[in-house]
Amino acid sequence: MGKLDHKIAVITGANSGIGLATAKRFVAEGAYVYITGRRQAALDEAVAEIGSAVTAVQGDVSRPEDLDRLFDTVRSQHGRLDVLFANAGSGQLEPLGQITEAAFDQAFGVNVKGTVFTVQKALPLMVDGGSIILTGSTTGVMGTPAFSIYSATKAAVRNLARSWALDLKGTGIRVNVLSPGATATPGLHGVAEVGGDAIYDTLIAQTPLGRIADPADVAAVALFLASQDSAVMTGSEVFADGGLAQV
Repeated sequence: MGKLDHKIAVITGANSGIGLATAKRFVAEGAYVYITGRRQAALDEAVAEIGSAVTAVQGDVSRPEDLDRLFDTVRSQHGRLDVLFANAGSGQLEPLGQITEAAFDQAFGVNVKGTVFTVQKALPLMVDGGSIILTGSTTGVMGTPAFSIYSATKAAVRNLARSWALDLKGTGIRVNVLSPGATATPGLHGVAEVGGDAIYDTLIAQTPLGRIADPADVAAVALFLASQDSAVMTGSEVFADGGLAQV
């Protein structure tokens, strides 16, 4: 018996990194998973890697019409949704004085607008006992040089969960935030390409566990929030950060 047997899940931003690792873990635990991302080629590779019980729907979470297509597919094929992992995210290193409007719009468009309308459009499909997981970040509770806009989007996501836990009172649907620390994802690699490889050494030095997490480490926490193991939790934030934001 898997912890997600017969459950239907949607994971956005699932063509790599934490999203892909979580999709693989959910399928291994018995779920049927819908994944989405902006690049079709990467989605095709992800589907091949996951292997079974998965459907990919290409789309950008900042585009409402793409979200409609995603959830129309879920509705037509399964008619319900048990787990939603709003994981898609975007951000760039830009210090104050060099913040661009394009980067601002991209970060808020994906991380905040995308999260809001991913959840809102999924809600009619969600069932009693369903779990909504939002991807936060340690940056939402810490100051981070050159990362203020991304950090602000993640602080917004944290409050969305608090407020939505009240909006969803009485529905049986839970909403929680999963906040990773430094994790070996393409996103972190992209930041390092801009800021320099010394970023890795700095993050390791700042993390009490002394290492950068593997996406599978964070996927295990996502499984906890998706399953009945966390049935009493809503409006909470769970840090999978090696202690980075805790001490």
